[in-house]
Order: sequence, then structure tokens, then C-alpha cells
Amino acid sequence: MSEVGQRDSFITRKLRDAPAAVFNMYAVFFAFWTYFCMYAFRKPFAAAKYTDMEGFSVGDRVLELKTALIISQIIGYALSKFLGIKICSEVTKERRATMLIGLILIAQLALLLFAFLPAHWKVLPMFINGLALGMVWGLVVWYLEGRRTSELLLAGLSCSFILASGEVKQVGQDLLNGTSLKMFNVLHLPIQFSQVSEDWMPFYTGMLFLTPFVLSVLMLHQVPDPSVADVESRTKRVQMQHDVRFAFMRKFFPGLVMLLIAYFFLTAYRDFRDNYMPELFSELGYSYDENKGIITQTEQIVSFGVLMPLALLFLIKDNRRGLIAVFGIMSFGVALMAVSTWLFDQGVITGFAWMIATGLGVYLAYVPYGSVLFDRLIASTRVVATAVFAIYVADAIGYVGSVGLQLHKDLGAASTTRLGFFHGFTYFMAGLGLVMLLLSCGYFLTFHVPRRSSPGNGNTEQ
Repeated sequence: MSEVGQRDSFITRKLRDAPAAVFNMYAVFFAFWTYFCMYAFRKPFAAAKYTDMEGFSVGDRVLELKTALIISQIIGYALSKFLGIKICSEVTKERRATMLIGLILIAQLALLLFAFLPAHWKVLPMFINGLALGMVWGLVVWYLEGRRTSELLLAGLSCSFILASGEVKQVGQDLLNGTSLKMFNVLHLPIQFSQVSEDWMPFYTGMLFLTPFVLSVLMLHQVPDPSVADVESRTKRVQMQHDVRFAFMRKFFPGLVMLLIAYFFLTAYRDFRDNYMPELFSELGYSYDENKGIITQTEQIVSFGVLMPLALLFLIKDNRRGLIAVFGIMSFGVALMAVSTWLFDQGVITGFAWMIATGLGVYLAYVPYGSVLFDRLIASTRVVATAVFAIYVADAIGYVGSVGLQLHKDLGAASTTRLGFFHGFTYFMAGLGLVMLLLSCGYFLTFHVPRRSSPGNGNTEQ
């Protein structure tokens, strides 16, 4: 047995020899719950309105406190993405689990600070919270990328944040109302608190998910490295030092610019919809108090609609066709945003159906950036890289767009309702996104390198 093999745990050795179905279920389950639990430290505060607390005066405009909290967290999150370009690209496997647990503890301590500080000072712990959480995604993706079933694994992981956003907000709302905790509209947890204040609700929500997070990380850390067959199919993924990162950016710069322009606005759109869903549904005529599970129900439908096409991509063995399929799904997503908005304007579909359709559309376009797009792009071009690096370059740019949109809405378009702003931005995002995605697809296909099989293997990728 090799030295590496001697250091492997019992679970790791069993997973290495396990049938593919068993390995896939194990990896998806613990990756899903790791990131799902992370959202309990990031999003619960969005369930509160903070309308009783004074906002910030900016000239003759007022920046609402909730908007300021969201922006502060996103700034920290965006800065974390810039730091993650280096840190997550270079981190070794041995340090991943320790980093994940350490980052979540920092985020939880920030929520404790949030509970104690007065209103205007709450932006500071939200910034620290975002700064800690921004690198969690990349550390989790490291365990899943570069495998023949990466699309399946990453699709399962991606469902975590689509579902988690609504679920942890529901937990937060239950804490605020003093009702028994519910998840997925069917699971009633045997836990009930007296009414928790808006100050303390984020901290209590995080505490509920802290132990499950740590356990999920420890189990995810048992996943073995990609096999020889995985490496032959998808190329070897290694830590990227500065010179390798620079070479990657220089080689694909025009195509990456087009992808990043689309992602800049996609992230802003996705975050706006996610952070203000209670307000959007209220303006559509759906009372949040009377339809408590409406956000959860919406995101459950969206997550299923996103999971299926992305998971099925692993069936496409040819990396060129796989890359085309990824771009096809993303282009369909942005087109769906425009078509569904037009149907809503014509009175053909309800506001509830429109919110589902815009969610499905934006996530079909948005999710591949953080999962299958760069994994398949690297496999197609056979370039020395890791998807984690490309993901963090995109995220760093994308969350800058999210901050800009939040500021523009409250300071530059204050007279426009959130629903009206969201409606107009949908058409803009769909048009720009479709053009950028189609152009970048054509660009990256010119770099495709066929994968020649090993001697004795009759399969050759054309």
C-alpha cells in the first residue's frame, strides 16, 4: 500500500472501491448538506424587514437598513471571492476541512456581534459574515470537480443554495413568530422558541445548523481524489500558482470577458430576486403572512427544474458536445426570463408562475457558472487549470454587480417599486445575457482539443 493509501481513512478506502452509484450518492449528500447548512449563517436575516430601525441618509435619499445590511454582507462576500482566487486555488486537500469549519465559526461569531450592536453598527458584523462565507463554495467544489460524473455531483450541490435560501428564511420567520420550526413544508422539527427578536434571529438560526455543518464537512472530507479514469476523461486538477492562473486568463481573455459581463448582471439579478422575494410577492398581491410557504414552494419547484437538465449532462461523454449543451441550457434560461415576463404582461400566467419562471430561468443560466460550465470548459480545452479558480474570478466580478444594483435601486431609482425595477431588469438581463452567452460559446469551441483514448480503448473523442 502506498504512503498516501496508508493515510486514507476507512471510509475513503471504501468509497474508492464502491460502485459509482454509491460514491455519487455519498458525495452529493454531504456536499449538499455542507452548503445547505452554510446558508443558515448567510441568509436568515433577509427574512426580517428591519423597518423599525432607522436607515442611512445619503444626501436627500435614504438607504434602507435592510438594503445596507445586504450590501455590507455582499461587499464582504465579494472581497472574499477576490481573496479566494488565490486562496481557494492554492489550498491543499489537508487544509480544506479545517478552513471550512474555521470560516463558519467566524461567520457565527459575527452574527453574535450583530445581535449586540445598535442598528447603524450592524453593517460591520454583516461585512465580516460575508467575508468568512465567500470561500465556502470553492472549498466544497474542490471535492467534486474533475470527475466523470462532476455534472451530476455539482448539480446536486447547486440545488443546495436554491433550496436553502427559502428554507433558512422560513426557519428565521418561524423564530420571529415563535412557532414550531418547519423545513421543506413537511418536516416539523421538535424545536420551538418563544418569539426571537430580529437582532437575535440570525444567530439562533446559525446555532441550529452549526453541528450538522461540522458533521457534513467531516464526512465530505472522506471523499477520495479523482480516479485515473476521471483524470483521463476530465484532465488532472491541481493547485494553481500565480503563473498558471495568469496563463489561463491570457489564453481565454476575450471569451472570459463575455462570460463575465453576463455573470456581472446575472448575479445582480439573482441576488435582487433572492433578497427581496417577500417584498416582490407582496407587491404581486401575495401576502407573506397568509402565504408563509410560498417562497419555499417556489424554490422547490425551481430547484427540481434546474437539477434535472444539469445532472443529465454527465451522460454526454464528448466534452465538445457537453460544452455546447451547457451553453444551450444557459441560453434557454435567459430566454425563459424574457418569454415568461412577456406572458405575465399579457395576463397569460399568474404572478406566482412568473416568479417560478424567472427563478428557473436565472438559475439555469447562473448555476452552471459555479459548477459545470468551467469544469466542462477545462475538460474540452485540456488546459491546466481548476474550475475553482475560474469560478472565483467570475464570482468576484459578479458580486460587484450585485452591490452596484442594490445601490442603484435605492439611490438612483428610489421612486420605482421593487417589483417595477425587477420587471424592467428582467428584459435587460435576458437580452444582454443571450448575446454574451452565444458569442462566448462560439469562442470557446475554437479551443476544443480532442481527447485520445489510451491504447486498447476504442473510444476517441472527436
